[in-house]
Amino acid sequence: MNQKTSIPKGTRDFGPVPMMRRNYLFDTIRSVFQLYGYMPIETPAMETLETLMGKYGEEGDKLIFKILNSGDFASGIKPEFFENLLRNPENSGQISKTMASQISEKALRYDLTVPFARFVVQHREEITFPFKRYQIQPVWRADRPQKNRYREFYQCDVDVIGSNSLLNEAELIKIIDEVFIRFGLNIVIKLNNRKILAGLAEVSGMGSNLTDFTVALDKLDKIGMELVKKEWSSKGFSNDSIDLIIPVIGNTGSNSDKLDRLRDILKNSGTGQKGLEELETLMKIISGFDLKCSVEIDLTLARGLNYYTGAIIEVKSLDVQMGSICGGGRYDDLTGIFGMPGVSGVGVSFGADRIYDVLEQTNGFTALTHTGTQILFLNFGPEESAVCMPLADQLRSAGISCELYPDSTKIKKQMQYADQNKIPVVIMIGETERNASQASVKYMSSGEQVNIAFSDLTNAIGKIF
Repeated sequence: MNQKTSIPKGTRDFGPVPMMRRNYLFDTIRSVFQLYGYMPIETPAMETLETLMGKYGEEGDKLIFKILNSGDFASGIKPEFFENLLRNPENSGQISKTMASQISEKALRYDLTVPFARFVVQHREEITFPFKRYQIQPVWRADRPQKNRYREFYQCDVDVIGSNSLLNEAELIKIIDEVFIRFGLNIVIKLNNRKILAGLAEVSGMGSNLTDFTVALDKLDKIGMELVKKEWSSKGFSNDSIDLIIPVIGNTGSNSDKLDRLRDILKNSGTGQKGLEELETLMKIISGFDLKCSVEIDLTLARGLNYYTGAIIEVKSLDVQMGSICGGGRYDDLTGIFGMPGVSGVGVSFGADRIYDVLEQTNGFTALTHTGTQILFLNFGPEESAVCMPLADQLRSAGISCELYPDSTKIKKQMQYADQNKIPVVIMIGETERNASQASVKYMSSGEQVNIAFSDLTNAIGKIF
């Protein structure tokens, strides 16, 4: 019986055209990163489970893909473990966590930021601070696959660590604007500050439950305000506390209106005032930039990751309705978890797969739908092929991509190959052309066909591309 071929849900194959589009996307983002002086690094696909767990909040930890230990990974589990599970099924959640730690010591990385923090600590003697790095690699999350949400996807991260300056946040906003200008996409950059959220939680009496406050708020776009309020109530927040917060985070006025409202409500919160000061300073810096995109203060912006401590940044497409296509923020002591305290960093992550989806829906890949081959030499037989190969090498030396059809099959089939792969120019050298030392060149889009001497072929083709 033949085995049914499939791939895991939430993953995808990419053929030649999608891969060229993805490479265009990566190259564009990379070129902007390099323009601002960021340097590349890579980290392994898997990290120790200890490195990843506890960095993303309770919800995030559930989405980490754990890797079973090699060999007989279950040999160290005592029979009493299973007996206890059968006797006390209500404890299965905690027991499962205990068991996971025994059979799994590694996991696929959930994001690129925590591995970056681990990298900084481990290589602290080799790098210079502030350290500006970019990283373009896949990450994995055990999420429920759905439209625009994958289990394996690429992130394009850019971070600077070892500096507290808000100029870094401002530079990241410039980078975001430049990337999407190059893609021809319309976006809005949304800003908030984690300290402001902490201040709002504090003045409303929710300060001791900041994580519950922000985790629920982060779901606002998905579940709506009524369900967010219901979740806050289930966590013990009073109706008075909720009623105090709703008008503030729901303020739809101008950026100035929102700042004025914050000054009033946060006047008794030192933490909140610090966040407000940082946000005002950042807005003042970027007001001097010539940004194409709009920048909007969004007090509902929470980003559920636990490690954010300051600015929060999120980017939404104005061309296609979907979730965030880029986001990040300030993290003050992520390296402290790994034994290197007091090092602040800030960065953003471009969601390559979602950006790809936006470009596809807006026809942003129009000029990139053909293969890399610009010229196809048809194969009329061994003698003609022997003539074509050195001519193809001359074209390649001039930077023109070309190929020789490998089989001397029917010309109709070879022309179909060129058409299906959107190769713009076909060169035909049969016996007549070989004897005359000239090539018959056909332009596929117009159907025009001209004869060009071998000696002038590279120059003539070079004028086309």
